[in-house]
Amino acid sequence: MENGANVWPDESAEVAFLGEARARGEPVVVAAVEAIEETDTKNLPPLDDLVKRLPPAVREALDDLFRAKFVAVRRVPRKALKD
Repeated sequence: MENGANVWPDESAEVAFLGEARARGEPVVVAAVEAIEETDTKNLPPLDDLVKRLPPAVREALDDLFRAKFVAVRRVPRKALKD
């Protein structure tokens, strides 16, 4: 890693990992991702306003744990959420 940032594995690395896990007898659950239509994006607040709503301690924890980067505001259809 050139800049020290975490890099998400590509698809071939993930397939190899899952194959090795299966070979070891570990249960492997692959999440199915269904296509979700994007709903109306009008009247959504700016991303910076939403990020500012998070307490500083939460933003810091997200950055430390996940290197979270907020990139967009999207409305998610209710059917895409778990009950």
